[in-house]
Amino acid sequence: MRKYSHDSIFRVRLRHRPGELARFTAAIAEVEGLVGDLSTVQIGENDTIRDVTIETGDEAHTARVLAAIRALPDVELISTRDRVFEAHRGGKLRTVSRLELKNVSELRYIYTPGVARVATAIQRDPDLAWDFTGLGTSVGIFTNGTRVLGLGNIGPLASLPVMEGKAALYDRFAGISATPLLVNTTDPDAFIETVMRMSTGFGGIHLEDIRMPDCFYIEDELDRRLDKPVMHDDQWGTATVALAAILNACKLTGVDFKSSRVGQIGLGAAGSAIARIALSYGAKEVLVAETSADAMKRLEGFGATPSTMAEIMREADIVVATTGRVGLIRPEMVHKGQVIFALSNPDPEIYPDEAVKAGAAYAGDGRSINNALAFPGIFRGALDMRAKAITHEMRLAAAEAIAALAEPGELVPNPLDTRVHEAVRNAVAETARVQGLVRTAKLV
Repeated sequence: MRKYSHDSIFRVRLRHRPGELARFTAAIAEVEGLVGDLSTVQIGENDTIRDVTIETGDEAHTARVLAAIRALPDVELISTRDRVFEAHRGGKLRTVSRLELKNVSELRYIYTPGVARVATAIQRDPDLAWDFTGLGTSVGIFTNGTRVLGLGNIGPLASLPVMEGKAALYDRFAGISATPLLVNTTDPDAFIETVMRMSTGFGGIHLEDIRMPDCFYIEDELDRRLDKPVMHDDQWGTATVALAAILNACKLTGVDFKSSRVGQIGLGAAGSAIARIALSYGAKEVLVAETSADAMKRLEGFGATPSTMAEIMREADIVVATTGRVGLIRPEMVHKGQVIFALSNPDPEIYPDEAVKAGAAYAGDGRSINNALAFPGIFRGALDMRAKAITHEMRLAAAEAIAALAEPGELVPNPLDTRVHEAVRNAVAETARVQGLVRTAKLV
C-alpha cells in the first residue's frame, strides 16, 4: 500500500456554483492524491477561496497534483505550502526567561550585583548549581550528523531540525530544557573531548545520530569519564520502547518472554541495544545475526549467541529485525506461533499482515516503536535523583512502566499521554535510588 507522508496546503479560488468542489476533488483523486482538511477562507458573490490539505507519497507525486490543479478551468491556484516546512520555519526552539523583569530591583536580583553572591556560593560548593541554576533540568543533545534517521551522513547542520525536534519533545513531555549541540567532526576522540569540555553546564548528555561503530565507543567512553547520565538514544531509547512492545505482544499471545529464545537480525545501533536489553531482562537465549563479524563478536561478549538469519527464523520464539532491508523476511520463513517485529522504517523486513497470514502469533513494525515514549522520562528521572549514570536496570524499569500503561489490545501507549512520561520518570528515579546512584537528594 502506498504510504502518504507529504501534506501540502493548496489555497485555491473556485467558482461559487454547485458541483465545482466535487470536480476539484475528483481531479485530485485522478492523480491519486488524498484530500484531507478543507477549510473556507472567504466566500464571495462569485468565488470561494478554500485551503485544501492534500496528502501525497513524495515530492514527485505532489508535483503531479499541482499540475492537475493548474489544468482545471475556472480554478485559480493562489498558493502552496508544505506543512512540514511550515512547522519548521524559523526553527522550533527559543530560549526564554523563567522570570519576569518588571523593575530595576528585579534586575539587580537576577544579574549584577546580586548574581555574584550565587556565583561565589557555587564556587565554594559546586552541588549548589543543581539548586540555583538550570543544571538539574538541562540536557545537551550532541550529534555530528553522521547517521541521521534513514538519511545517513548528512552532516551536523542538516541534522539540526532533528535535534530541535528532540528538544521540543523534552520540553513538552518532561519539562527539560534541551540544547542541540552540533559537533563538526567525524573523529570519535575529538567528539568525546568536545563533549567533555562542554558537559559542565548540562545535567545529562543525550547522544544522537552518530554512525557505527563510533557511537558505541563514544557512549562507553563518556559514560566512563562523566559523573552524570549519558545515553545514546538511537540505541537505548529504541531498545526500551521495543522491549515494552515485545512484553505486551507476549501478553497478548501467551508467550513467556523469560522462557523464550529471542532472535535479533541486524546489529546496528538499535539492533545491538535490543539484543542487550533482551539479555538484561532475562530472555532464555538471545540469538544474533549480522554480516559484520566485529558486531557479532561484540554481542557475543555481552552474552548473545552468534547465529544466522535462517537459524533465527527456524528456532526463535521472538524475532526482531532492524536491517533496513525491505522484504528480507519471506512469508515461508515464518513459523507458527512466532512473535515478529520487523522494525525498519519506512518499509519493514516483512509487513505485519503478511507475517500473521504466514502463521505468526503477532507481528508489528516500526510504527509502534517511538523513542519519545522513553528518553524524556528516563532523563527526567535520572536528573531528579542527580543520578551518576543511566543503567540497564533503569531502562528496564522504564520499559515496564511504558508497557503497563498501554490500553487493552495496544502494544505501547500514545506518546502524548502525559501519564506515561510521569510513570517512566518515577520508575527510573526509584531504580536509581535503589541502586545507590543518587549523588544528593533532590531539594523540594
